[in-house]
Amino acid sequence: MIDLTFVESLIRALDESSLDSLELERGGTRVRLSKSPPASHPLAPAQQQFSATTGMPVAPGTEPTMPAVESVEGIVDGADAGAMQEGLLEVTSPMVGTFYTAPSPDAEPYVEVGQRVGNGTVLCIIEAMKLMNELESEVEGTVAKIMVENAQPVEYGQVLFLIDPS
Repeated sequence: MIDLTFVESLIRALDESSLDSLELERGGTRVRLSKSPPASHPLAPAQQQFSATTGMPVAPGTEPTMPAVESVEGIVDGADAGAMQEGLLEVTSPMVGTFYTAPSPDAEPYVEVGQRVGNGTVLCIIEAMKLMNELESEVEGTVAKIMVENAQPVEYGQVLFLIDPS
């Protein structure tokens, strides 16, 4: 269950920013906030929208006074389910950006599958708004899987690495 106070603070932050939408996934719960209504496609499944002020469903075609909140609880994708079954630790993206495995295109990657990492080991770089942010490991273990390809966009909370703590 997601904390309603946290969601309300996200709504206020989105409303005061120039961003159009924000998506957050934490602990198997995904929340998507958007100032504009989702683009409807005739073959796309219908998504239930909830009023940000009352938490009640909003009828299609009505304009809520605050951004719509779509909440889908209990979503566990294949990577999360596999990681839980295998006892692997997930290293997730702390921001939206572009994932890079090395400091430059011709350099060796920071880590590879099978490599032992410790607390503070640089795992990758995430470029956000022209800034290169090094992502350091907060756990010790062996890199079991790299979940993202080099130079691919990543979302906040997206699983980047699976680490075997044993």
